Amino acid sequence: MIKEKILIVDDEKEIIELIKYNLEKANFNVISAKTGGEALDLIDSKPSINLIILDVMLPGIDGLEILKKIKKSEKTKNIPVIMLTAKGEESDIVAGLKLGADDYITKPFSVKVLIERVKTILRRKNSELEQQDIIEKNDIKVNLSTYQTTFKEIPINLTSVEFKILVFLMKNSGKPFTRSQILDNVWGEEVAVVDRAVDVHIRWLRKKLGKAGSSIETVRGIGYKFQGG
Repeated sequence: MIKEKILIVDDEKEIIELIKYNLEKANFNVISAKTGGEALDLIDSKPSINLIILDVMLPGIDGLEILKKIKKSEKTKNIPVIMLTAKGEESDIVAGLKLGADDYITKPFSVKVLIERVKTILRRKNSELEQQDIIEKNDIKVNLSTYQTTFKEIPINLTSVEFKILVFLMKNSGKPFTRSQILDNVWGEEVAVVDRAVDVHIRWLRKKLGKAGSSIETVRGIGYKFQGG
């Protein structure tokens, strides 16, 4: 199972270590940044971030400015953000929610409460993705209701298996999957299919997608991922 990636942004080492330890115990993959600039670099270079825990008070670029940049970018606007605010700073809470923060928690805080809020937001986010009728990335559009695929509005004729692989990878954009994971999610565990079948279908899928085929990247030593937003 691929671990969901959480970015913690806080200038206090002890808080980062506390949250990181507990998130890893809850089976999350955790990265961290101590400044606004470092956070923006990570957000730009790590497209597979699933949620950000963001402190308001940071040296250099503050948390609200980072949040504004995240929500303005097409590549990152859908990443859920939990704001960490100083106790009683109601203006920061209001500003954060107006800018698109998904939740907030005030310092000092209960780690258990924070972890549960992270899980709740990710469950809701994943549920929303499951219910989407249309997914669109890199000019590729798939309609889950009509089973139609287009690239720059030009129809692409995919087989059922190719369509399922594309949908699975696009829904989990940025996350690498092994061939076995793709097999289990597309064919199902009870169907006996060799790993080599994944390579064959990926090759056909890339060919049919044309220039957009490069969106499906080979991850050396692992398998494949869809790269883009």
